[in-house]
Amino acid sequence: MNPYLLAVLALLLAAIAQTSAAWIAAESFWRKGQGSNSRRSWLALTLAAGLLALHSGYTLELALRTGLYDLRQAILAALIGLLFALGIYGLRRQA
Repeated sequence: MNPYLLAVLALLLAAIAQTSAAWIAAESFWRKGQGSNSRRSWLALTLAAGLLALHSGYTLELALRTGLYDLRQAILAALIGLLFALGIYGLRRQA
């Protein structure tokens, strides 16, 4: 498989995973019946996931516009995004 295509797909997966993590954290933030500390924690996770999703999106845009990519970094971003989304999903189930 073409390394450029693989990097673009990995960056796309990273952006989708981080956006999903932000969505899950935002839903948990808006849930009623929580203490203020819990709501602040969910807000911090929402903002962090949103910023990571923006970073992945900008990196994807850079790769598409210029053709510059780093396959190792793209795969690492995809793994981090998936693990972060799974971690937030697990935290939401516990709360």
